[in-house]
Amino acid sequence: MQIIVKNKKALFEFSLLETFEAGIVLLGSEIKSIRAGKANLQEAFCLFDDGELFIRGLHIAEYTHGGYANHEPLRQRKLLLKRTELKKLQQKLKEKGLTIVPIKLYLNDKGLAKLEIALAKGKKLYDKRETIKARDIKKQLDSTRKQLK
Repeated sequence: MQIIVKNKKALFEFSLLETFEAGIVLLGSEIKSIRAGKANLQEAFCLFDDGELFIRGLHIAEYTHGGYANHEPLRQRKLLLKRTELKKLQQKLKEKGLTIVPIKLYLNDKGLAKLEIALAKGKKLYDKRETIKARDIKKQLDSTRKQLK
């Protein structure tokens, strides 16, 4: 598995409840750009439209060697999940405060692009402060361990 892009902002802004692996419907020039590492998940979000799950805001740069048949970088892309998973996500989204966020985009062993999405709940300001505090404590412990060695 080769990780192309991680959404660090989503990990900070949301607490993840459950994760899913989804396939993406892509064009040829899009998969070539992804393999070159030219994708960005920072502003991406998922939404349902007529019972199907789509991702918007996923920026895949135009392929450098693509000609007239190049893709639009910010187009809406369909996500592929099992029907039971889609129904489960739709039911959970009806709860207040839950959303679906993309976490990482990667290539699996077969060379297919996969997107890891998560059912998430937004963090409050004090939760974010706790996250920052825990991260700082971990950094201090790691630096002291290095000094002791």
